[in-house]
Amino acid sequence: MQTTRNDLQALAKEHGTPLVVIDHDEIRRNYAQFKKHLPKVQVYYALKANPAPEIIRTLYREGASFDVASLPEFMLVYDNIRHLPPKEQQDFIWDKIIYANPTKPKETLQALNQYKPLVTYDNLAELKKIKQFAPQAGVVLRLRVPNTGSVVELSSKFGCDPGEAVDLIVEAFDMGLVVEGLSFHVGSQCTNFENFVQALNLSAAIMHEGKVRGHEIKILDIGGGFPAAYDPHVKPLAALARKINPEINRLFAPDIQILAEPGRYIVATAATAVSRIIGKAWREGKTCYYIDDGVYHTFSGIIFDHCQYHLKAFKEGSPEICAVFGQTCDALDTISLAEELPDLEIEDLVYSENIGAYSNASATWFNGFPPAKVIHINQ
Repeated sequence: MQTTRNDLQALAKEHGTPLVVIDHDEIRRNYAQFKKHLPKVQVYYALKANPAPEIIRTLYREGASFDVASLPEFMLVYDNIRHLPPKEQQDFIWDKIIYANPTKPKETLQALNQYKPLVTYDNLAELKKIKQFAPQAGVVLRLRVPNTGSVVELSSKFGCDPGEAVDLIVEAFDMGLVVEGLSFHVGSQCTNFENFVQALNLSAAIMHEGKVRGHEIKILDIGGGFPAAYDPHVKPLAALARKINPEINRLFAPDIQILAEPGRYIVATAATAVSRIIGKAWREGKTCYYIDDGVYHTFSGIIFDHCQYHLKAFKEGSPEICAVFGQTCDALDTISLAEELPDLEIEDLVYSENIGAYSNASATWFNGFPPAKVIHINQ
C-alpha cells in the first residue's frame, strides 16, 4: 500500500526528524515494472544508488541480480548468500553479480579472485592487472557510447573507444582470460533514448567483428540510465522499452544474455524525506526557511546528482515563493531559492518525495550533523 501523509507524520512523531522513509512495496513494484517492460533483460540492481542492506535483501528475495562497484558493496550482497553451500554461493556470484567498476585496486582483485567473479575493464593496463591479481575472473569489456541528454554524463570517465574494442577482446583471450561480455552505460537518468539505440547498434557491430576474429561473446550489459519518474515530464520506461526491445530482437541472437544495471529506477520513488523547520527569516523580499536536513545529508543529490527535490508542506495554505536552506553553516547548503510553500512556522514539518536514489547514500557528517534516520516499511 502507498505511504500516506498521515503515515509520514506519525513516523516523524515516533522517530523524530530528519527522517527518510523507504517503502519496500514501491521497490517491488518498480522491479516488477522493469521486468514487465523489458522481459528479456535480467535486472542487476546497482547498489551505488542506495546500498541499504534492507533494500538488497528485498531484491534478493525477488530474484534480482546485483551490480557492485567496490569490495564493501560486493560483501553487502554476499551477506545474503553466505549461508549457502560453497557450490551454490559460487553459482550465484557467477550468475548474479557483476563488478561493474572498470578500475579496481589490486587489493580488491586479490580479494575477489577466490569468488571467480565477472569484472569489467576498458583498457589494457586494467586487463593486465586482472590477469595478475584475479586470473580466475571472467571479464566484460566496457564501451564508451554517446551520453547526450543524460543528467549525469559518464563517457568521459569510462569506456574504451569503439575502434579499439575488438583488439582489447583479442588481447584478453591471448592472455588466457575469457571475455564473457560487452557493457555500456548511456549516462544516468537518460532522457535521450537514442543513446540506447546507438549503443545497441555499436555493440552488435563489435560482437560481429569479434566473432569474425574468432571470439563469440554471449553477454551484453546495457548498463543503467533508466529514468525515474521524478515528475510527469519524464518519459516512462514503457516508451523506452518500445524503442529498444525491437532493436534487441533485430540485432542479437535469441540465446544472448541481456543484463541491465538499474539503480535510480528501482529506488528513487521508494523514499520520502521528512524534515522539520528549525528557523525562519525574511531576506531579499521572501521568506527563508531552515530545515534539519540539507545538501550534505539527504539532499546530497542536489550537489552530486544534479537533481532537484521539491518540498511539500503538511499544512494547507496559499503557496508563496520562498527559499529553503539546510542546517549547516555553509552557504552551499541551499535546497531551493524558489520553492512554493504556504506560510509555515518553526517546528512545522515538510517532506520531499522520490528521494531514494543518490541521497542518503552520499550523506555525510559535515558540521557534526548526523545523516537522517532511515526507516524501512512494508518489508
